[in-house]
Amino acid sequence: MQQNKERLTLMNYKSRSNKIAIAAVFTAMALIFSYIEAIIPFAPALPGVKLGIANIVIVVALYHMGARYAFSINILRVIVSGLLFTGLFGALYSLAGALLSFAFMVMTKKTKLFSVIGVSIAGGFAHNLGQILVAAFLVSNIKMFVYFPILIISGVISGMMIGFLAYIVLQKINPYFHL
Repeated sequence: MQQNKERLTLMNYKSRSNKIAIAAVFTAMALIFSYIEAIIPFAPALPGVKLGIANIVIVVALYHMGARYAFSINILRVIVSGLLFTGLFGALYSLAGALLSFAFMVMTKKTKLFSVIGVSIAGGFAHNLGQILVAAFLVSNIKMFVYFPILIISGVISGMMIGFLAYIVLQKINPYFHL
């Protein structure tokens, strides 16, 4: 029993270097999930609709490491995966969605009115809002918003699934890490 307590305290990552190492692992995991999503199309009949499985890592990092580290992980993931998998325009859409999504998730988390799943749903909705705003701006056509209801539905559904999975991950890792 004493050995288990010692192991748990060894995993305490309050030091900056330990947090950076954990953030690097989270970033690598998010990139792996981005790659998986890039090679396996989710809904080929609906352009722009994706599960966003890399956001499991972002939600977990937000709750587990705080907004500053989660933001860094998110931006690194978007930039690197954009350069590797989707190209410049894909990265631009993804960055707009990621920034707005992250802002919504931080705001909803701060209210303490929403669960992990609710925060993730807000992020899914905002991600699609950010992408449609960039698309409407780039093509200079407000008619892009005709597609928005489909994106809202997909964002809420994927946000719910991602939030549920992030909740499970948080329940599994919290006993092992002390903030």
